[in-house]
Amino acid sequence: MAVEDVEFRQNSSVMYDEMISLRLGLIPLKTKLDDYNLPNECTCKGEGCAKCTATLTLSAKGPCIVYASDLKSKDPAIVPIYPEMPIVKLLKGQELELEAKAQLGLGRVHAKWIPAFVFHTYEPVIKINNASSKLNECRDKLPPQIFDGNKISEKKIMEHNLVDAVEGVCDDVIKVTHNESNFMLTVESFGQLSIKDIMKKACEVLKAQSDELLKEL
Repeated sequence: MAVEDVEFRQNSSVMYDEMISLRLGLIPLKTKLDDYNLPNECTCKGEGCAKCTATLTLSAKGPCIVYASDLKSKDPAIVPIYPEMPIVKLLKGQELELEAKAQLGLGRVHAKWIPAFVFHTYEPVIKINNASSKLNECRDKLPPQIFDGNKISEKKIMEHNLVDAVEGVCDDVIKVTHNESNFMLTVESFGQLSIKDIMKKACEVLKAQSDELLKEL
């Protein structure tokens, strides 16, 4: 869920309407997938009804800093994840009043609809030689978090996600290769949805696309 349309009723701030609209669109909003439809799949055909659109309003007068928490949602379930995100600073006599429409969307259409940072890497295979004569020589080049006492710990390397930081520093001490038969998927949610909901929805979409492909074939 993200802000798609903004109607400005008053804006005497130093920022143009377009810049404030951009900032509003990038504010992560708590999302209820079961409560809303994608606009193109809604019975209103994308006109914007209660089934596909959430309305938020904002009214502020300077001097103040306008925060995401100043957005008032008609649906208490659709609220900013990070209320202290600043939108704009208003000086004395400046005003900002607007109405924003938030809708569900797809990350491939616009970045504001991406719910998480997702990437995959091949499974690392780490070989550590704590008896190496080069350990003291390269100690200062390695992250201090990977040491357990005077020894390098593979567990700490994985816990702190420091595989890339140690790879290639000194192969005689830490040798990193990759098992191309396995990969590790990392999903870091921005807060709109839980990781479980993100993965569940992704699987549902993949299944629906696969079913559609089989149907067309």
